[in-house]
Amino acid sequence: MSGLSAAAGDFSAAERAGMDHALRLAGDGVRGANPLVGTVILDEDGTVLASGAHHGAGTPHAEAAALAALGHLPADRARRLTLLATLEPCSHTGRTGPCAEAIIRSGIGRVVYASADGTERAGGGAEMMQRAGIDVVSGLCGDTARELNHRWFAARTADRPFTTLHLAQSLDGRIAAADGTSQWITGDGARGHSHAVRARAEAIIAGTGTILADNPRLTARTPDGSPAARQPLRVVMGHRDVPAGAAIADGPDYLQLREHDPAAVLADLAGRGIDHAMIEGGASIATAFLSADLVDEIWLYQAPLFLGSGRHAVGDLGVTTLADAARFRYDDRGGPAHQLLGADAVLHLEPTPTSGPAQVTDHERTR
Repeated sequence: MSGLSAAAGDFSAAERAGMDHALRLAGDGVRGANPLVGTVILDEDGTVLASGAHHGAGTPHAEAAALAALGHLPADRARRLTLLATLEPCSHTGRTGPCAEAIIRSGIGRVVYASADGTERAGGGAEMMQRAGIDVVSGLCGDTARELNHRWFAARTADRPFTTLHLAQSLDGRIAAADGTSQWITGDGARGHSHAVRARAEAIIAGTGTILADNPRLTARTPDGSPAARQPLRVVMGHRDVPAGAAIADGPDYLQLREHDPAAVLADLAGRGIDHAMIEGGASIATAFLSADLVDEIWLYQAPLFLGSGRHAVGDLGVTTLADAARFRYDDRGGPAHQLLGADAVLHLEPTPTSGPAQVTDHERTR
C-alpha cells in the first residue's frame, strides 16, 4: 500500500467545496478522446486562487490550465497551496506534457485527486508526485468522478476508442424515405452542430451501404462550407468495394476495413492511435455498435417530420422484453442535453451505468 488514500475525515471543508467546484468545471468539457477533468488550486486559507478545465483533445489539460492561471509563485508560498483534481494527474507525454511534472515544477505542496487514472498510458502520476515530496491523497468525491467518465474508463479498459454515434432522423425514427432520399432530413443548424462534433473526432465510420447510397464525403466543414482545420480519418466498414471516384476516397485520410465486427474495427483504429471514433451511418452499422455496447455517447438530431416508411435509424437489437432495453440518459456535459437548432431538436445522451458508479480500477485498489 502506498498510503495515498485518505479517510473521509481527512479532507477539510474547503477541499470538499473545492472538489465540488472542480467537478462542475469538468462538466464544461467535451466528451471524446480525453476524460472530463477539472482542477482548482486553493490557498492555505481555502481561497480559490486558480482553476481550469480540459476542453478536448489537443487543448491544455485542466491542471496545466489552472497552473497557467496561477502563474509563478515563490517556493515558500507554493508549498502552502493545495491542488484539487477530479482525475489523477497524468504521467505521460502526448499532445501536451505530463501534468504530474508540471505540478512538481510549480512547487505546490499538496495534491488531492478524486479518482485514479488507472490506465497504462497515463496512470502513475500520483507516485511521481509523491516521490518528489508532494503530499498526495486520493478518494475525495471518487464515486462521482468515476461516474462522470464511466464510459471513457470503459473504452480505455477495453483498449478501444471512445465512440460517438450520430443519428439524424424523422419523428418516426427514419433516416431515409421509401425512395432512399435522405438529404436533408435535418436543417442547417443541426448539420452545423454535427460538423463541429466531427471536427473533434479522430475517425468517422460509415458502412459500405451508406457510401453506395449517399456518396458522402465525411469531412468536417465550417458553417460556410469550407473544410475545418482538423479532419478525421474517413473509414469505410464493410466487404463491398468502394466505387471508383467515390467522394470519401478523395484524399489521403481514407481507410477501408473489410470487416463487419465493430469490436475488430475499433481494435484496428486503436492500433493506429485513434482515441475517438464517430459512427455516421447507416442503420446496420449503428445497430451493430449498439448491440455490442460499444456506443459511449449519442448525438440525436430529430427533425419535426414523419415519413411513415423508409429506412429505420436502428434495426433489431435482439431486445425481446422491456427490461432488456439499452438504456441511455440525458448528458449535459459540454452543453445542453437537449436544445433546439432551428426546427430540429438535438439530444445528447450517454449509456446509463448498469451497476451504479464506475468500478474502482485495480490501479486504485493498490493505493
